[in-house]
Amino acid sequence: MPQYQSSSVESARKAVAVRLREVRLDSGLKGHELAARCGWHKSKTSRIESARTPPSDADIRAWCAACGADDQAADIVAASRTADSMYLEWKRLQHTGLRRLQEARMPLYERTSLHRGYASHVVPGLFQTPAYAAALLSSVSRFHGTPNDTEAAVDARMARARVLHRGTHRFALLVEEAVLRYQVGDAEAMAGQLGHLLSVMSLPAVSVGIIPFSAQDRGMWTLETFDVFDDQRVHVELLTAQVTLTAPTEVDMYVRAWTDLQGLAVYGASARSLVAGALDTLR
Repeated sequence: MPQYQSSSVESARKAVAVRLREVRLDSGLKGHELAARCGWHKSKTSRIESARTPPSDADIRAWCAACGADDQAADIVAASRTADSMYLEWKRLQHTGLRRLQEARMPLYERTSLHRGYASHVVPGLFQTPAYAAALLSSVSRFHGTPNDTEAAVDARMARARVLHRGTHRFALLVEEAVLRYQVGDAEAMAGQLGHLLSVMSLPAVSVGIIPFSAQDRGMWTLETFDVFDDQRVHVELLTAQVTLTAPTEVDMYVRAWTDLQGLAVYGASARSLVAGALDTLR
């Protein structure tokens, strides 16, 4: 896993490593004895116990079998998979295409009461038009080399956006002004997207703040795109992976960052003027 400073991921991996070490100690085996029984180099045992090398499901089962603790294997495998799920490479999430990824996120959006987000590169997915989403997802599919199911993925993304119009959900999204200027798709698709954003901004459940280029004395720098779900969970989007954070201290840090970024944003007529200005450049 690439280095990403997340105590949630690190803590989960260390917890698995600690459990495996305890299993070995309870069995009375030394590290090199366990390695011999498992048929791997003794350094692997040390790397797993120090959480430097995440164990595979097969490693965990072999470890527990060697220690006479087969009954603990299932629980430790489950804990290891939970740790893995906190850092999911896009190639794993998208290996069957993009549609299933869009659909898999629907339950989270439907059960979230307050969704706060920050977008620094592209228009938030919930606000995208079919043409904009098609251009963007097609680029994502090409770059990551995933099966091209763009049409189905766009349909799934549009279905997810219906959450904006039902229930008691609230959405507070911050968008860098640069997002309004980065052209995704052709000029017609981009113009349609900006026009749609103006419409979305009038929805009663939606608050959209635009952080202008002219923001004075910027105290919070531009960050990676992230979403906060009910102050319980944060999704951070990297080029290589989606990172899920659930540790209260990390969630709180992103909430603080969002609050600082919100202080830089403009709303209402000022925000709409920035969107309209970007739209005028396409005409």
